Amino acid sequence: MRRTVLGMFVFAVACAILASWPAHAARPGFDAKEIRIAQWGPQTGPAAPWGAVARGSALLFNMVNDSGGIHGRKIKYFIRDDQYNPAQTKAVVKELVEREGIFAFVGGVGAACGMAVKDYLAQNKVIWVSPSTAIDEYVFPVNPYLFAVYPLYDDEASILTKYIVEKLGAKKIAFFYQNDAYGKSGLDGCKTRMDALKMKLVEEIPVEPGEKDLSSQMLRLKNSGAEVVIMWVNPTTAAIALKTSQTIGFKPQWVSSNTLSDYPLMNKITGGLWEGVITGAFGVPPTADHPLMNKYREAAKKYAPEERFGTFYLAGVLFAEPLVEALKRTGPNLSTDACLKQLNSIRNFQGIGPVINWSPTVHQGTDSIQIQKCGPDSSYILLQDWTSNDLARWKKK
Repeated sequence: MRRTVLGMFVFAVACAILASWPAHAARPGFDAKEIRIAQWGPQTGPAAPWGAVARGSALLFNMVNDSGGIHGRKIKYFIRDDQYNPAQTKAVVKELVEREGIFAFVGGVGAACGMAVKDYLAQNKVIWVSPSTAIDEYVFPVNPYLFAVYPLYDDEASILTKYIVEKLGAKKIAFFYQNDAYGKSGLDGCKTRMDALKMKLVEEIPVEPGEKDLSSQMLRLKNSGAEVVIMWVNPTTAAIALKTSQTIGFKPQWVSSNTLSDYPLMNKITGGLWEGVITGAFGVPPTADHPLMNKYREAAKKYAPEERFGTFYLAGVLFAEPLVEALKRTGPNLSTDACLKQLNSIRNFQGIGPVINWSPTVHQGTDSIQIQKCGPDSSYILLQDWTSNDLARWKKK
């Protein structure tokens, strides 16, 4: 009798635990009514300006849901703040995969943050489309579950360096970079181009992501005689760099990755010092009269009137576009394998970013960027249209 009562008690406790666990915790990350998609991003901390990327993806998902979803399924979207901290990224991704049951991740700011979860996502067969950063380790060798939209940082830096030398005529170039995979990838691309041009950087200086006092680094750059400084850093670091340089009378031509191409935002946090800065760009400017951009602009008024319609916010839309396209092509019989098949067959797809091409053997979608300059009133001045990297190493692999 005692054993029977004990058994009933254990069974009741087990049932209670199971009942408290989310009904959709197990894969495949979708059911007849919804597809669960997620993204991490720094909503707080030193890289918080990049947090708009995760919120931007929600705009496209809301538009999709309002039009009836994808083959009858609505997108259920989750955002988690990882504070640009790889350890936190691991925690929130594990929670999302194991408690919520996620079909796919989209975006995801931070090279180090992405590297912290890349293998975990692949081991759990979770699709990851359009990391919000671009490093070789994501796509070489090919990860069957990861598809990159973002042009690789070394490709972008190579294109920008070529422009600096050939169009600006600069001979003394320095590189100021974040001391992580993001910054080092940019440095590698720059040096590859400099080697091809038989040139050397006059200075290359690393900086830690949260560093606040940059006086010694800016003095070194000034003493190097650099005419142009390429910087591969986060928005807060860039703002400190420009303000510090102004106080010591150092006024080079600043050039940056597309990661700092949100001109109104950068002008605001630098106190107006961003005007004249040249950056890479991987998407149509938010002010452009472009069919898709006009559509997104109107949708933002409805779904996110509190958001600033800027480059980082729109990056979230751009990153989500190819995943939505693949899900539509997959049809009603959804599965991870079926979606992967469609992702691997994406050819000449273009939303508000570059043309994307994926195949089973190449998951780096593009090597093209535009080059823009911040004009008066934070305007976007196009200096060079879509340009690919003629030194792209991955195309030769």
